[in-house]
Amino acid sequence: MPLDYDALVGARFAPQRQSYSTRDSILYALSVGVGALRPHDPDELLYIYERGLAALPTMALTLAPPISWLSDPRFGITYNRILHAEQFLTLHKPLPAQGGVVSEARIDGVFDKGVGAGAIVHLARRLLDERTGDLLASMTYALFMLDDGGFGGVYERPERLRPVTTERPCDLSVTLPASANQALLYRLTGDIHPLHIDPEVARSAGFARPILHGLCAYGMVGRAIVETLCDNDPSRLLSLDTRFTNPVFPGEPLELQLWREGPERVAFRLLAVDRGVVVQDMGRAGFRP
Repeated sequence: MPLDYDALVGARFAPQRQSYSTRDSILYALSVGVGALRPHDPDELLYIYERGLAALPTMALTLAPPISWLSDPRFGITYNRILHAEQFLTLHKPLPAQGGVVSEARIDGVFDKGVGAGAIVHLARRLLDERTGDLLASMTYALFMLDDGGFGGVYERPERLRPVTTERPCDLSVTLPASANQALLYRLTGDIHPLHIDPEVARSAGFARPILHGLCAYGMVGRAIVETLCDNDPSRLLSLDTRFTNPVFPGEPLELQLWREGPERVAFRLLAVDRGVVVQDMGRAGFRP
């Protein structure tokens, strides 16, 4: 049934605060595959060993999210029929390995695709350092509500991503580590949606088995870009945007393909190798050279 456009559009959520520890930073890194293949490599230990620990920039997406808004009955969203469509992240300052943050969130757009075609909802967030007030990251989530279109709105979703030019071979490809229990780890960072663990819920959403969190595969991409293009310096990553085009199943091999677009920018897409399917497309990352 349609969502309640009037209740949802422009909604602002109470600021959320979260204190996090080095343990949380390590858990996040493990959940996106750090240490899976090279557990004692110094480049991996940077994110999983408390001595000199650094936080992966994409962990910002997991910190202090708005509480339970997707299941709030005021909005009429079908909670078990939601997919992550796109993700945008801009990093303003390095994320500390431990500390406290404040998150400010609002609904930035609601777009009707029509009866039976669903709706797109944009959630925008700002993440600030609780102690200094410094802006650490800004982000926008585009969420696809499969069953909630037809509320009478117009589908005018702004195109924020453009196709990756693939007429020439990619400049670099990276195989990403994959493990069958990865979704079980990643959900401990905060996203406990049953689609990623409950076979019955996955089947009701049209999947043969539980799927990996989109932001888990996104974090794997961010980690690979930091390692290969930023000399493993997480402070050099400035932005990471992508479109989720197909689900990822835990444990399946993934290949990240990268095309350089200049000294400070790269385009990318992510493939599920065995299925020959693009699972992230129109990706762009910015970084300090």
